[in-house]
Amino acid sequence: MPRMRFWPALAAVLLVARMAPALADRDPQSGAPLPPHKAGKPSPITDRFYVSAAFYAPAAHTALRLDPSHAAPGVFGTSLDGERDLGLPSRLDQGVVELMFRMRERNKLRVDYFEADRSANYTLANDVVFGNQIFLAGQMAQSSIDWRAFGLTYTYSFYRSERLEIGTGLGVYFLQAQASGAVLAESESQTVTAADPIPTLPLDFTWCISSRFAFTAHANYVQARIDAASGSFTDVHSDLQYRWNPDFTIGAGWSEMRIALERSTGSTPGAVAMRFSGPQVLLRFSF
Repeated sequence: MPRMRFWPALAAVLLVARMAPALADRDPQSGAPLPPHKAGKPSPITDRFYVSAAFYAPAAHTALRLDPSHAAPGVFGTSLDGERDLGLPSRLDQGVVELMFRMRERNKLRVDYFEADRSANYTLANDVVFGNQIFLAGQMAQSSIDWRAFGLTYTYSFYRSERLEIGTGLGVYFLQAQASGAVLAESESQTVTAADPIPTLPLDFTWCISSRFAFTAHANYVQARIDAASGSFTDVHSDLQYRWNPDFTIGAGWSEMRIALERSTGSTPGAVAMRFSGPQVLLRFSF
């Protein structure tokens, strides 16, 4: 499977982080950099940087239909429930990494990455039209769905106080999906791949409940229709954090990612809807 080209995006993130001192507030008269603001008590609102590592155990739900290419009107592929009809795992256990860079007091850049690779060998209960292939009931099918999501989100905090911070801005997600199905005994297989960047509208929320406890949440959303294609993407996360010491935080939360896409024309018409949702336990280093 071709991997997403994350290195140029990651290099851009590191370049922005390196330039952060140059983005410091300046005197409006002379243009000279102003002295740094006095650091407040350690909290998610005063952190200049963090890296968060989390254990994530989401439930997976997949609806999939791959239509024959250039088929006559009204001819569709078989609508499939990926977990029930293909035997794909319905739960994942994996790690998730997230980083944040704060530039000036109100500007933040968040970087996150998520992947979900699932495969199964399963005896088909019914005939399946999957793209240009027909798999018969009773055959052993080998299927896989691989998913990548790399997000860059910039937010500006339009409200910021010692205890509360709310911001919005612009996000972009680099998405890649690959679905394949095969009946090895018949040497029949079908594979489709899609990779696209999509812009999103984000919302960030932080509430410092006390000197040690904080609640944070962020969401990214987009819905669009272009010609014969329509789709939506949602990424939501919330957590409750405990500040163990000035640099380390532990917490627990909930994350959910949804994508829905339908295309009626082209070489790969069809529809897909995926949802990953579940609890997270996180450890965060920040300063």
